[in-house]
Amino acid sequence: MPSSFALSTIFITIIISIAVTNATPLHFREAPKFYNSANCPSITSPSSPADGTTNSTFCFNSNAINVAMTLDAAYLRGSMAAILSVLQHSSCPENIIFHFVASSSANSSDLHRTISTSFPYLQFKIYPFDDSAAAGLISTSIRAALDCPLNYARNYLADLIPSCIRKIVYLDSDLVLVDDIAKLAATPLTNDAVLAAPEYCNANFTSYFTPTFWSNPSLSLTFADRKACYFNTGVMVIDLERWRAGDYTTKIVEWMELQKRMRIYELGSLPPFLLVFAGNIAPVDHRWNQHGLGGDNFRGLCRDLHPGPVSLLHWSGKGKPWARLDANRPCPLDALWAPYDLLRTPYILDS
Repeated sequence: MPSSFALSTIFITIIISIAVTNATPLHFREAPKFYNSANCPSITSPSSPADGTTNSTFCFNSNAINVAMTLDAAYLRGSMAAILSVLQHSSCPENIIFHFVASSSANSSDLHRTISTSFPYLQFKIYPFDDSAAAGLISTSIRAALDCPLNYARNYLADLIPSCIRKIVYLDSDLVLVDDIAKLAATPLTNDAVLAAPEYCNANFTSYFTPTFWSNPSLSLTFADRKACYFNTGVMVIDLERWRAGDYTTKIVEWMELQKRMRIYELGSLPPFLLVFAGNIAPVDHRWNQHGLGGDNFRGLCRDLHPGPVSLLHWSGKGKPWARLDANRPCPLDALWAPYDLLRTPYILDS
């Protein structure tokens, strides 16, 4: 893949899944408009409004880089911050197109209005996601938030996104970028890898699966010929063409179906990805997923950054920066998220 950003037209495809909520609607400020640098390639604008009616209008450039995100209504504030961070740090923000996936039970017109009000120059598309596709496959995990069907929309990206789109960067919505997304999108998927992600081989990989799994040779041998390491599914570069060709959605679903019959793992949507891909992924520098900033899943304690440079800050874990800031109990690193918050009635930080 070319390393020069000037040679590629950048489309950022962000998939946001919004669940039905009875909470008071959030109101966001308008974000500033960001302009392309002088060396950005020009693109042809979609011929129809960004109303989610067609796929073809978003398939007009073979160099498209697509970035997908999934979240529920509770993460809308986080997604707005993530969008702003992507635009602000992009060399060619006017070449970015966002694709949002909303729950089929959500009010997509309200979502469209919210996005277009804060980002009036944004080109975007909304797709419905049928929660029932995943709901019947979910097993209870250690944290209720992990059991939301929309957390599993990433399993179905190859079906949700138009087939003309061959590659995506998947991002969670509890994160912000402080670097140009084009650098992450340029990650090479070597050795026919289906996805790339930062790996963490010092983590206790065995803890993600139950004794039932490890005591059954027909299951534990899944990793026999693979140097399997933990990776966080909140930041992934995915070759959708290879995914579709290998029918990896079916492979993930089969593990989820087995989990319903005999509990083989504990933590939400992550273990099926580990079962299918761990040990067979292309590397990404750790700077692109400084994860765990939300703290542990039980107490939400504050975390520090990992050693090394930072391109992406990820508040995975129980604690979210907007909730802690609103409660006037922020962790130190939450101050790095605050500048991207577009909420009209923000928290007040102590001096």
